[in-house]
Amino acid sequence: MTVRIERLVTSGQFTLDGGTWDVENNVWIVGDEREVIVIDAAHDAEAIARAVDDRRLTAIVCTHAHNDHVNAAPELADRTGATIWLHPDDLSLWKMTHPDRDPDRHLVDGQVIEAAGTDLTVLHTPGHAPGAVCLYDPALGVVFTGDTLFQGGPGATGRSYSHFPTIIDSIRDRLLTLPPETKVLTGHGEATTIGAEAPHLEEWIARGH
Repeated sequence: MTVRIERLVTSGQFTLDGGTWDVENNVWIVGDEREVIVIDAAHDAEAIARAVDDRRLTAIVCTHAHNDHVNAAPELADRTGATIWLHPDDLSLWKMTHPDRDPDRHLVDGQVIEAAGTDLTVLHTPGHAPGAVCLYDPALGVVFTGDTLFQGGPGATGRSYSHFPTIIDSIRDRLLTLPPETKVLTGHGEATTIGAEAPHLEEWIARGH
């Protein structure tokens, strides 16, 4: 079975600290013809379920718990029987969106999530959120970075539960150490590579945000 990575873009709103913004999110579907996992169930459970189609959805992995990345997770889990995975440091953020539903499993730094021929290693990368994680598959040569690293720099750190020096440490120590050809698949926007972003670390630090 050939492993493939599919990108679905969904639209909705991000809400935090009393503000609301219109956003488009990348939902990543990883697997083969029979079985897949979803990374970040954003906004539209129906659209994600259609993209999964008749394949078995085994897990919904949350890169962090901002509402725009998890708002469709419980409905999608209820429809498919998939388990929801989240790092426990983001439970307080999760509860803002889903006060009556807990994630099913806790992500742990270094664990490997095996599904449909993929081996995704969990990298705890706090900064954008306390429980933010990235998911690295060396065989596929990809890392799913959520909102930790984008084309052009780190994720935002200007709101509650985020911290700029911490996200810089996470990117420097956990992501820029990956092979430069590693493809960076982000929570919003277009892909990049570790090699394309690594030279700009000092610029990001100088900008300080």
